Amino acid sequence: MRVLVVEDEEILAETIAAGLREEAIAVDIALDGATALERASYNDYDVVVLDRDLPEVHGDTVCEELVAAGNGTRILMLTAAGDVDDKVDGLFLGADDYMGKPFAFAELVARVRALSRRSAPPLPPVLERRGIRLDPRRRTVTRDGRPVELTRKEFAVLEELLRADGGVLSSEDLLDRAWDENIDPFSNIVRVAIATLRKKLADPPVIETVTGAGYRI
Repeated sequence: MRVLVVEDEEILAETIAAGLREEAIAVDIALDGATALERASYNDYDVVVLDRDLPEVHGDTVCEELVAAGNGTRILMLTAAGDVDDKVDGLFLGADDYMGKPFAFAELVARVRALSRRSAPPLPPVLERRGIRLDPRRRTVTRDGRPVELTRKEFAVLEELLRADGGVLSSEDLLDRAWDENIDPFSNIVRVAIATLRKKLADPPVIETVTGAGYRI
């Protein structure tokens, strides 16, 4: 999952991003509306967490333009303007959900994950394939009933491979889905993560390399 946090209070933006990354979610940050629209034009985001009162371009305009783009990105407005009329206005602009500040972080994570599920084909909340069972909510993985301890990025890569449901994901796909925009696109970090996953998941091998195409389970 990849999320864009659009929030002009930098400390709050970094705090939200850090918390989401702890949940194995790739996160980019924009501190104003213009930057948000620029990043959304060349990155595919599952969810945009959007403040309304933004510099450069107002959050309402950002919301309208994201909706008009029609790319399936879900929008969660997260703002201090939290009375009923504000919520109604935000939802009429095209936002998929609305939370007022202050907020409970566990609820934010739950809402982000719920919105992400809406932007993709329906999948069960617990992913299972080839003896692997991954629970995104509890952040647990087992292989044939045996617990498997993974880092956040390893967990994110495995989740994307399972969500592909047998489809092939290229290294570029995995970079885009499991890492944020600060990663070097020429890095071998995907190959390293795949190698470590194979070792931790143990035999028989379940992650297949498709020559010239990528990886699949």
